[in-house]
Amino acid sequence: MFQRILPHSNAEQLFRLWQDSYIIEEQIIEASIFPPLNRKVNDFLNSENEFFGIVNHEFLGVIEICSKDNKIHIQSLVVAPKYFRKGVATSMLVNIFKMYPKKKFTVETGYKNTPAKKLYESLGFRKDKVWITAYGIKKIRYTKRA
Repeated sequence: MFQRILPHSNAEQLFRLWQDSYIIEEQIIEASIFPPLNRKVNDFLNSENEFFGIVNHEFLGVIEICSKDNKIHIQSLVVAPKYFRKGVATSMLVNIFKMYPKKKFTVETGYKNTPAKKLYESLGFRKDKVWITAYGIKKIRYTKRA
């Protein structure tokens, strides 16, 4: 079931999911320093972002969004590795699009993260910008208009 996730009562589970999922992205994009893996439990507790996810006795996936004005930035989209390529990420994105039908969406991912790029492009996101971060990671930003 897709639902809002409250960080104050789920911070430990969020932290574990982030670690399990982002360690794989770190390998895919061949990063030596990967900031998402540096998040701590307190970072979830103190976040002003909103969290939604698919829960079925456990977190299958979680999407973290930052909403400002007419824009939704997808800060993170993580899926438990055993649920990779089973439609979890697609389902979460479709649900967010339904919740915010008039918004502009942005999302960033590692340039070498081909599965994520294919997902975003299949859902109508268009390449907006490519750059190298201070950590040496090549990233791509996508935009989707309402």
